[in-house]
Amino acid sequence: SSPEEGLPTEWSREWSVTRRVLLVVSLFSLLLGSSVLWVYIFRNCGPRKQDSGTPRAQAAVPQPWAPSLPLRLLPSDLLAVARALVSPVNPWIPHPAPTPTISELFPTGPCETPMCLDLLARYQASGNTSEAPCTDFFSFSCEKAKRISDSFQALAEENKKRLKRQLEDPGSWHPGSGEEKAFQFYNSCMDTDAIEAEGAGPLKQVIEELGGWHISGNRTSFDFNQTLKLLMSQYGHFPFFKAYLGPHPVSPHTPVIKIDQPEFDVPLKKVQEQKIYAQIFREYLTYLNRLGTLLGGDPIKVQQHASLSISITSQLFQFLSPLEEQEAQDKHFQMVTINQLQEMAPAIDWLSCLQATFTPMSLSPSQLLMVQDLDYLRNMSQLVEEMLLKHRDFLQSHMIFGLVGTLSPALDSKFQEARRELRQKLRELTERPPLPAHPRWVKCVEEAGTFFEPTLEALFVREAFGPSTQSAVCESSPLPRPLPRPMHCVLLSSMCGGQGDPRGPSTPRAMELFTEIKDALVAHLKRLPWISQKTRREAQNRITQLQVQMGAPEWALKPELAGQEYSNIQLGPNFLQSFLSCVRSLQARKVWSFLQPLPHHRWQVSPWGVTASYSIPDHEVVFPAGLLQPPFFHPDYPRAVNFGAAGSIMARELLHIFYQLLLPGDCLDCDTRALQEALLCLERHYAAFPLPSGTSFSGSSTLLENAADVGALAIAFQAYSRSLLEYRGETKLPNWDLSPHQLFFRSYAQVLCREPSTEHSQVTHSPPRLRVHGPLSNTPAFARHFRCPRDALMNPSSRCQLW
Repeated sequence: SSPEEGLPTEWSREWSVTRRVLLVVSLFSLLLGSSVLWVYIFRNCGPRKQDSGTPRAQAAVPQPWAPSLPLRLLPSDLLAVARALVSPVNPWIPHPAPTPTISELFPTGPCETPMCLDLLARYQASGNTSEAPCTDFFSFSCEKAKRISDSFQALAEENKKRLKRQLEDPGSWHPGSGEEKAFQFYNSCMDTDAIEAEGAGPLKQVIEELGGWHISGNRTSFDFNQTLKLLMSQYGHFPFFKAYLGPHPVSPHTPVIKIDQPEFDVPLKKVQEQKIYAQIFREYLTYLNRLGTLLGGDPIKVQQHASLSISITSQLFQFLSPLEEQEAQDKHFQMVTINQLQEMAPAIDWLSCLQATFTPMSLSPSQLLMVQDLDYLRNMSQLVEEMLLKHRDFLQSHMIFGLVGTLSPALDSKFQEARRELRQKLRELTERPPLPAHPRWVKCVEEAGTFFEPTLEALFVREAFGPSTQSAVCESSPLPRPLPRPMHCVLLSSMCGGQGDPRGPSTPRAMELFTEIKDALVAHLKRLPWISQKTRREAQNRITQLQVQMGAPEWALKPELAGQEYSNIQLGPNFLQSFLSCVRSLQARKVWSFLQPLPHHRWQVSPWGVTASYSIPDHEVVFPAGLLQPPFFHPDYPRAVNFGAAGSIMARELLHIFYQLLLPGDCLDCDTRALQEALLCLERHYAAFPLPSGTSFSGSSTLLENAADVGALAIAFQAYSRSLLEYRGETKLPNWDLSPHQLFFRSYAQVLCREPSTEHSQVTHSPPRLRVHGPLSNTPAFARHFRCPRDALMNPSSRCQLW
């Protein structure tokens, strides 16, 4: 054969060899690349060794619940890696636009930022890690040296300190602004030397403006309704009933005047031992005698007038109908006109008193009112008429004594000390813990916050979040997923009006967290066994339509608007007159806000508050700036902390939407039997936990809140687990034997750390220890990650399937 004929054969043979070499090289490269990838994954998934050179490092004591090496890689982890590799928008392939680095997208290892080190110190100071988490997770998280930390109280105090720093900073305000009046008021409140020098003089002047007082000097004729009108409209004191504006029950955006039962200085109960009852009135009599003496009254006259004032208080209290009785008789808030009320309770000039109190509202005799306990108002009116006939002077004294109590925060130390001693002794008699003593600045910050909230809102947000923060007020809506975290934050920032660095401490980051919690709830609904398809769709629509507000109202960040609200405040010549001017201005602003077409009054929480709120009429949830703070939330925290703390708070507020579904007979399309079995299971589950001596609770009255706690934990944990799949990698606190999942549960418990309460909230919430143990023990993942032995307190043999 010719050479030309052999060329193709020789070329084919050489190409075949080349292909084999390329294949071997490719396989070798793939093997090498896979090995590097596996080494990278295992090195970053396992716990880091402790650095004994770190200033905050502590010697680690191995615990049976601590994570061990190597950390098992789950199939879900491999899925996350594969998803990232094959994604059309691969974060590891460079693009023309700036792309976050791998370390930004997949952070791992200990968080060494100052915020994380501070959080570590908080956690170590509040919990007792010598306690076994599977036996007593509340003490493990909340109890140090037999002292229970209170996260909400500590956060509230820190927020007040922020306001204090602003109010004491001369560079925070401008001459002639609304801010200037807030600072002048605060400084006047803090000037105790001037207040002490004035003594009882300013209060005596107020009493003279009311017509004088028989037992303390000059006195003109007593006009009962004229005095009552002045007390209500000018001094914010309501001696015989409460009157305030609220939403109409049928049309929530229409204001209606509500007439409610009065508030008494003495903690009386319908069922109370006669001995305790007598002791309470004895202490109250001592207090009233002290007030009369401070005002220069003759001790004998003061004793006589104080005794009859107590008699009036006792009779008014006996007229009250218990709330349960009103609801049983369907008498809880009835609609009547002013004319009808005038006929039922003729001693009060209702139109005149209400018109003066709620100016600039224009009232008429046909104006509808919402009245609670009409029987009380009838009996109260009859008592007033009898007193006007027989004991006019004593009726006036009763009204003056009450006014002095209302104004005591603005009076000198003698009046304040008398008030404080009364409250402490009454708490002892009713077996409540004593009130803690606070420095003067705390009260002054609280009063300034109440009277100058619109101006201080903007200052607080700047202090808490930094100058780049803007309000994130937008309708909650799902975002495309999955997205790299920085891209997710930028989208949320642009959607919600946020500006500046999206990774900074801003509300868009909190809105991102809320969106993930909300999405987890929507996904959770699909698995509820007791809910019907129709109800599930309705619930999903309710979640989609929910309005979410975070940080502060949008208008609050415009201080030039807030300054216009203080034109009617006149400060001086003494602190009491400044206080009263602020009281009148605040009442006028409240009325004005209810009359606006835009619902300014719907923001029910101060931005420095630490309580989220859900408004049923507006279908709106509010998370104030004061709540989105350490130790509950910070962009530098590990996601486990943000989801466990702030995420569980958000989930709990979302579940308020479902309260009606859980009530008997309210969810007609639900599997009622399955639902009731789950609720009964939950009631038994909580009843099985031991409680400290002296602590009690009612499983039936706390059932709805218990269900919300259990659901909040389940939803927050699901959202956190989903975030680990979509954004692989997680940081943790340095030099601490807690894995990310364990840190999630530890952060959840931190939210609920507090002393057992004897106040009204105890009626609807279980004791804090139960609020920690109940939901966690009902969560299998908790027992798995803490390696709890079977049938341990936190790993029961059976659990409830409500959520």
